[in-house]
Amino acid sequence: MLKEERQRTILNEVELHNRVLLTDIAEKLDVSIDTVRRDVKELDADNRLRKVHGGAVSLGFANYSPARNNVYALEQKMAIAEKAVKLLKDNSVILIDGGTTCLELARILPEKLYLTCFTLSLPVAMELLNKPNVETVFIGGVLSKDSQIAIGANAVHNLSQIKADYSFIGTGYVDAQFGLTEFDWDIVQTKKAVIQASKKTVLLCISEKLNSQHRFKTCELNAIDTMVTELDADHPLLNNFRNQEIRLL
Repeated sequence: MLKEERQRTILNEVELHNRVLLTDIAEKLDVSIDTVRRDVKELDADNRLRKVHGGAVSLGFANYSPARNNVYALEQKMAIAEKAVKLLKDNSVILIDGGTTCLELARILPEKLYLTCFTLSLPVAMELLNKPNVETVFIGGVLSKDSQIAIGANAVHNLSQIKADYSFIGTGYVDAQFGLTEFDWDIVQTKKAVIQASKKTVLLCISEKLNSQHRFKTCELNAIDTMVTELDADHPLLNNFRNQEIRLL
């Protein structure tokens, strides 16, 4: 495989999943880790992604900017947020996860809507501060430099004290049979706590992530009440999810 092809594949994986490990990319491309590391260094130097220890993160995920210039599949994520916001009612208590799709939801919350909103995400919290009728509660913990999300035991404990009406979460990978998965164990523990901290959980997920899985399991699919994609609910790509105990939007 030519270097240009390798780097296109690396960028696509990083943009789709927000974060990737060098070992996973090396296995996918069937090349050495050193080769992938060199490619990632070049892409970082060209300001096309950000190199981190053992992997890479997308610019849109790692660098919060109101301009949203580096957000992958922005139109699809905006469409998902538009669907999800219709679930909300005045005076609801909600919990918003981190990630670019959840950030879009925070951005489009109607200014006239009265909400109490908990979040682990620093970018989401900053966006919520622009909403005059939203009371924003930031859930503290160890702040991840990659994702700008609070993780760790303190965040998990704080979440255990909450029972929101809805939680809105993202995921790196989702499969109809295997459920929601991530490659980061700490993120999995935090997402499990988010799900437990709400009466109903809404998954916001672009369709490119469907039918994919990784190492660490967040939950079975039936732990999610509603899955929102940019697709119509009767789209053939959702057929594998149709027989599950989950609402499709």
